[in-house]
Amino acid sequence: MSIKNTINHKGDFLSLLQHANYPLQVGLPSETQQHADIEIAHSTTVVAVRYRDGVMIAGDRRATAGTAVIYDRAEKVLQIDRHSVLAISGSPAIAYEIARILEHSFQYFRRSQLQELSLEGKLRMLSRLIRDNLAMALQGIGGVIPIFALYDLEAPEAENGGKIFFYDALGAHFENVNFATTGSGSIWIRGVLRYLSRFGETPLQEMDERQATITILRLLDTASEYDAATSGYNARAQIFPTIKTVTRTGVETLSNEDLTESYAAAQSDAEAV
Repeated sequence: MSIKNTINHKGDFLSLLQHANYPLQVGLPSETQQHADIEIAHSTTVVAVRYRDGVMIAGDRRATAGTAVIYDRAEKVLQIDRHSVLAISGSPAIAYEIARILEHSFQYFRRSQLQELSLEGKLRMLSRLIRDNLAMALQGIGGVIPIFALYDLEAPEAENGGKIFFYDALGAHFENVNFATTGSGSIWIRGVLRYLSRFGETPLQEMDERQATITILRLLDTASEYDAATSGYNARAQIFPTIKTVTRTGVETLSNEDLTESYAAAQSDAEAV
C-alpha cells in the first residue's frame, strides 16, 4: 500500500482496513431469524464507578459456554490507550476483536494525524464497530454490550475528568454520571449502585481508591452469589477480579497484593457490623 493511499484515509483506520479488503465480519446468512432475540446472555458482570480521582472499572474472570464454565481467568477489562479502558460483556471472540481494532484505530489516528482522537471521535468509533456487528448480534451468537471508561484531559485539573459510557447492541452510547454495570450479573447490583450513589454514607463519587475498591469487590461478590456465569474471588487459586483505574495520570491495574488487602478489609468490616 502506498504512502499516498494511507494518508488519504485521514486517520480512519476502518477505511484503511476496507481499502485493504480486510474482512471485519465473519460471513453470515443474508437473512436473520424472523424472531431474533438481541437480549442474549452476557455471561459476565462488569462494573464501573466514578470515584474521587477518576473512574474505577472492573470485571469478573469467568467465561462460560451455555451452562458450562470453560475458563476462570478471562480478561474482560481491556486497556485501549493511555486514558481509556473497555470492559466487555457478551461474546468474547467478537469483543476482543472490537477492542483490538479500537486500539489500533486510536494509534493509527494519532500517528497519521499527529494528534489524539477527540473524545467524541473515540465514542463514535466504538459505536461504529458495535453497529457493524449487528448482524451477528441478531443471530444470537455475537452480541457485545461494553462499558467504555476514559479520562477527559481537557477537563480542568480541579475537576474529575473521569467519564463512563454505556452502549446498547445498536451502538448508541449514553453517559452514566456515577456508575454503570452490564452483563448477566448486573441485575443483582444495579440497585445497590443507585443506593450507594444517592444515599450512601460516602457517595461513590467521593470515595477514595481504597473505598471504591472494597465497594466493587463486594458488588462482584454479590453478583457471583446469584449469577452462575459470574465468578467471585477464588482464594485457593488466587483468582481475583480485574480492576483498573483511569485517572489523569493514566490507566493502572490493581495488583493481587492490593486486592488481597482490600478483601481482608472488606471481610473485617463485615464481621464488625
